[in-house]
Amino acid sequence: MTRRKKMVERVTELMDKPDRIRNIGIVAHIDHGKTTLSDNLLAGAGMISEELAGRQLFMDSDEEEQARGITIDASNVSMVHTYGGEEYLINMIDTPGHVDFGGDVTRAMRAVDGAVVVVDAVEGTMPQTETVLRQALKEGVRPVLFINKVDRLVNELKVDEQEMQIRLAKVIDKVNKLIKGMNEKMYNDGWKLDAAKGTVAFGSALYNWAVSVPFMKSSGVSFKDVFEKCNAGDMKWLSKNSPLHAVLLDMVVKHLPNPLQAQDRRIHIIWHGDYNTPEGKAMVACDPNGPVCMMVTDISFDPHAGEVATGRLFSGTLRRGTECYIIGAAKRANRLAQVGIFMGAERIEVEALPAGNIAAVTGLKDAIVGSTVTSLIEMTPFESLKHYSEPVMTVAVEAKSMKDLPKLVEVLRQIAKEDPTVQVSINEETGEHLISGMGELHLEIITGRIKRDKGVDILTSPPIVVYRETITGSVGPVEGKSPNRHNRFYIELEPMDPAIVKMILDGEISMNQQAIERRDALVAAGMDKDEAKNVKAIEATNMFIDMTKGIQYLNETMELVLDGWREALRGGPLADELVQNLKIRLVDVKLHEDAIHRGPAQVIPAVRSAVKAGVLMAGDSLLEPIQKIQITVPSEQMGAATSQIQGRRGQVFDMLSEGDTMTIVGKAPVAELFGFAGDIRSATEGRAMWSTEFAGFELVPAGIVNDVVKDIRKRKGLKEQIPRPDDYLA
Repeated sequence: MTRRKKMVERVTELMDKPDRIRNIGIVAHIDHGKTTLSDNLLAGAGMISEELAGRQLFMDSDEEEQARGITIDASNVSMVHTYGGEEYLINMIDTPGHVDFGGDVTRAMRAVDGAVVVVDAVEGTMPQTETVLRQALKEGVRPVLFINKVDRLVNELKVDEQEMQIRLAKVIDKVNKLIKGMNEKMYNDGWKLDAAKGTVAFGSALYNWAVSVPFMKSSGVSFKDVFEKCNAGDMKWLSKNSPLHAVLLDMVVKHLPNPLQAQDRRIHIIWHGDYNTPEGKAMVACDPNGPVCMMVTDISFDPHAGEVATGRLFSGTLRRGTECYIIGAAKRANRLAQVGIFMGAERIEVEALPAGNIAAVTGLKDAIVGSTVTSLIEMTPFESLKHYSEPVMTVAVEAKSMKDLPKLVEVLRQIAKEDPTVQVSINEETGEHLISGMGELHLEIITGRIKRDKGVDILTSPPIVVYRETITGSVGPVEGKSPNRHNRFYIELEPMDPAIVKMILDGEISMNQQAIERRDALVAAGMDKDEAKNVKAIEATNMFIDMTKGIQYLNETMELVLDGWREALRGGPLADELVQNLKIRLVDVKLHEDAIHRGPAQVIPAVRSAVKAGVLMAGDSLLEPIQKIQITVPSEQMGAATSQIQGRRGQVFDMLSEGDTMTIVGKAPVAELFGFAGDIRSATEGRAMWSTEFAGFELVPAGIVNDVVKDIRKRKGLKEQIPRPDDYLA
């Protein structure tokens, strides 16, 4: 029997034993060694040959990933590990470390219950380490720590045995500090990392060895041996006597929760429905006989099978032919065509897949990433996935040849489905297709794949920065009249309280919550009780509140009112960019009694023009995306590095020195960061290490707003003259 076939049999035997399943993600800053680690875990489990591990990059199956040496897509694999005489099924997701692909980490965290946080022993915790940890804790995913590249401490930094242990202890302290700062309750509930308890392992993924305190006791390999063998370069001895996969997977089995333990806790974090319903009880208990409840965390395209939806199954059992509904889509049944699991790039079909596993299914035509899939027609959906970053750059793409246009439209639809951090829109004026993504690299990869995988030749514009519009003051009531003059809407506008904006972004307030829970959260944040109970819709960070009383026909017209409001938010009056942080109150309405005179063609334009005019009257301004920058350089290069930030309308707000290196922390607008990589290299003679992460949107300085607006309007083919409120209220 082949090795692969045997592995598949062992995996399928364990699927229905949730106490023996561990769903884990490997997370880290870029280049800290996640994919090499994943390879060696697979080799240890007998899935790939040990000679190729670390070089094969089994989890980076895409040729672009192999060429660039980075992980772009999260990949799933199932394997079996024996611990204490029992076999355990480990479903593992290797996630990207680059900030542009942070969306993949967010999605992976929804599917898993535990995370192995990998930190480079020399570099220590980096900005992206912090981001992935925050994502894990927010989803209720329990972390353990693997400190990688320990050999570099000895061989490159020439530390002695005592210094090595001090440095490793510092890394553990820093990660613990982050956990405590992000969620003190979890930290106090036993999530504090502790080498003595076995929740920390040390080693080298490249050379395939690791040690942990519990494993040292059974193997007899001590820190002294580690230091001596690293010094002597005898990595073979370490990998033979203390193999990486045994140490790490033992830690995973012993310290990370199984689905039964995890779901009891996690369902309360990611689902806001009634726990006394059949689906509520089944998910908390991880019941394979309950209704099917699954959350789609990834969609990929298989040339033979079409769309493959991957996701975590929280209750029920999936079989070929199972009929499921996608909550929020049309109420038509989607029939599962194939049910399987992923082994890296390969999908293995199985007869049935019970709760607690990560499933890969075909046939869910209506699903998108973040969809709730269930066998029930009605169900409270899972909390939507909140990404820490937002699209900050856009490129315009067009098909080289007109005959490829229909194919390009289809491909862009697929891309938006596969990666929800990408926004695709069509500029009606110019006919260009606009793709917005997380950064230059993200857009480069997407446009490259359109050409390579989808076979469509395209022309792309240089990247453009994405702006947002917002208001700086309050105004109202503003009157919006329908074209036939028979309907009138009166609205008041004001900026949203920053505390509430943060709660919306963190997923603490959403329309998926039950109304009372949402009202109480808003009142606690300082909102007026009457307003809090009348919230009708939340769109991005904008809120619509209905403060009217007893107006006839308003109930049946409300959906159209909200459509008009949403249309206005899609393109503000200044530069046709998305509007955010806007609170709108509907305070009075006059409606025609005949339904024919208050249809979509009357209501939508009336509300849309009132909102746009109101935005102009309330001091419309532009917001630009900002990135946090962290640069580590030798002390003598500090001046060159800080001037790179300050020369780009940036600010430096922290400088930390460690030995002869300086870490500079600052922020700068994305618009000023084009070409930053080349400039910082030449300014510091190539000795700087840096990383960036999204830090939200901030107001564009008043002195340059007009120039920026003019440039955007010109690029979008809009009239040069900025509209006045009367243009909308005529």
